[in-house]
Amino acid sequence: MIKKRVRYKKAFSLIELIFVIVVLGIVASLGSQVIAKVYESYVLQRGMYRATMKTELALEQIGNRLRYAIPGTVGARANISSTWEEISTVTAPNDKVLQWVAYDGDSFEAIPQSGRTPGWSGFCDLNTSSKSTLSSPGSKFSLANKIIKNLSGKTKDINNSVVYFMGVYDESTGLPRYYGVYDSDDTHLSFTDSKEKNATERYKLAWSSYALSVESGDLYLYYNFSPNPGASLNNAKKSLLLKNVSNFRFKGGEGSIRVKICLQEPIAADANVTACKEKVIF
Repeated sequence: MIKKRVRYKKAFSLIELIFVIVVLGIVASLGSQVIAKVYESYVLQRGMYRATMKTELALEQIGNRLRYAIPGTVGARANISSTWEEISTVTAPNDKVLQWVAYDGDSFEAIPQSGRTPGWSGFCDLNTSSKSTLSSPGSKFSLANKIIKNLSGKTKDINNSVVYFMGVYDESTGLPRYYGVYDSDDTHLSFTDSKEKNATERYKLAWSSYALSVESGDLYLYYNFSPNPGASLNNAKKSLLLKNVSNFRFKGGEGSIRVKICLQEPIAADANVTACKEKVIF
């Protein structure tokens, strides 16, 4: 009778297996916490980056509009229907509407392919101008008319424009004086009235006012309304500029306007990040 020897191989004991499982569990727990922290940091940084970029883009658009503001026409309101006041006199911190008259920078800077003549030159020949006509050598008002129509969606043209002579103010209000005009030919504008004008050699052509207003947490740009200081916003068009605005502040004086915007960017159902940016426009 042959007997076989059975050899038993050594293996992990139950205690060793339990120990290994516990160690693996601890390592997995630490790893999941690290991954969760990394993901949380990524979500926060992404939310902050998006909020910062949106705020910077909005300020860039505001700056591009405000750089065409006619001095003395920038003002503020507590809301779109309240009283307008010139920006240098604003002391109330609860004002939510910034409003100004902008000269037609698009026509002023436009250079036709056929030559170097802009829509309007900004220079007035006082010798050939009169109380009923403005003579502006170097202008091409037909081009300005075309550009204004395109920008306004064909709701306005040069006949809805006004002229501001630089340094001329209304004695009764202290605000810049403006005169209604309509086009005569490419280098002449006719005034809508025949009264005596306080003309200077430099002028600016304007066809629209602009305003920034925070409404229900969103920032809107108003445009296509009367180009005079403190004009009513009732017939203005508006477009959404920025959503989820938590703070909108501005202050003006000494030829500059400081604008501050804070934006809340949601990153979860019950959490968000806030980014604030400031810009000074001269």
